[in-house]
Amino acid sequence: MELTFNSIVYDHNTGLHPENALRLNAFKNLTQNEIKDGEKYLRLIHSEAHIQKIRDNSKDFYQLDEDTFLSNRSYAVACYGVSAAIQAAETGNFALIRPPGHHAYREKASGFCLFNNIAIASEFKVKEGKRVLIIDFDGHFGDGTSNIFYETDKVLFFSMHQHPAFPGTGDLHSLGEGKGKGYNMNMCIPPNSGDDIFLDAFTHFLPIFKSFNPDVVAISAGFDGAEEDPLLQLNLSPNAFYQIGKMIAANFSNSFAVLEGGYNPFALERGIYSFLAGMNGQGIPYAVEKSISGLRAWEAYEMNLHGVLGLLKPYWKL
Repeated sequence: MELTFNSIVYDHNTGLHPENALRLNAFKNLTQNEIKDGEKYLRLIHSEAHIQKIRDNSKDFYQLDEDTFLSNRSYAVACYGVSAAIQAAETGNFALIRPPGHHAYREKASGFCLFNNIAIASEFKVKEGKRVLIIDFDGHFGDGTSNIFYETDKVLFFSMHQHPAFPGTGDLHSLGEGKGKGYNMNMCIPPNSGDDIFLDAFTHFLPIFKSFNPDVVAISAGFDGAEEDPLLQLNLSPNAFYQIGKMIAANFSNSFAVLEGGYNPFALERGIYSFLAGMNGQGIPYAVEKSISGLRAWEAYEMNLHGVLGLLKPYWKL
């Protein structure tokens, strides 16, 4: 797995905002990939009204909500980000893009996100007849992605996120509806969790993922669970991202990733390169101690874990 990158990501100007171009400064010297305009893919997920709203308001600085901003290049940058996600899905690579996407709904931008990159790329694969497993390990619940695929059994959506935290949804009882019942899984991680809880949770869900037998694994790769990140209270070290990459690669042969959150540039760089090393079967690039969770975090986590696994028993062999 390699990085798919183009410097157009720096043209989305959000001012003094956590999701700003400085996030990706460490990657400025990467070899650039040719990425085409992805506007034609937007309608795989988004309504014409939503597309038009983003396009029409990307002419000057514009505030969509209290967290989500546009500037005169935002629509173009977001369209290229969608194309990079499609390209990553085709090549098995990691789309290093911004703005992120997993909070975007079919009809609404939200939480720094304009278009839902991972959902569009996943739907692109569904249209090819593929079964898609989405693994979202961003520290925030991927509410937009969850909502988009909430009623289908063609996509298994798994989000492992801090709870409580933005957006305030994503509890263990949200299992999907209709044909999608049992195909939406939320693993709520308590604040102050470390590598041990994060990896233990993922290990418990692996048998379900393998039982689903996906053709493609789409990874919403967010790194705001890092202990240095300013927006959450998780304590993940680079080891957590390395190990989850290693586990995904060991169990699935066809995967791709799209960048979501991560708002400490130093931690984001280390997280991305650690994850890639795990995916590529290389040694961990940073010598760090594994973070350990306290007793209270473990108690809360185990209640959540056994709760969600109990709710999923009617749908999966556990």
